[in-house]
Amino acid sequence: MGYRNVPNVYKQNQILNATPKKLVILLYEGAIKNLKLAEIAAEEKNIETAGNALIKAQNIISELMSTLDFENGGEVAQNLNQLYDYLMTELIKANVSKQSDDIKRSRVMLEELRDTWMEI
Repeated sequence: MGYRNVPNVYKQNQILNATPKKLVILLYEGAIKNLKLAEIAAEEKNIETAGNALIKAQNIISELMSTLDFENGGEVAQNLNQLYDYLMTELIKANVSKQSDDIKRSRVMLEELRDTWMEI
């Protein structure tokens, strides 16, 4: 194993050994990271990079939606589903506009959600 693979191995071990709560937090962090990249790319008028980062964030939100347990999660799962649905709509709009302010609003919401999960 070369030294260049060390971060990937560390990340893989972090995921494989994570609790469900930690996995949710890691998903939020991945979406936030991609939205930060999209914001920067949008400001630099790098449309392709912004679009790719927004699509990655959308994929993560989609994954979060697919993991919701409506049977056991009740109202909390329903509320999160509505919030994720709203975020997906906003990210689609942001991908059309490529405006950093549109992207930032979604990032801030995800940061607040991540912080809430971290407090649980």
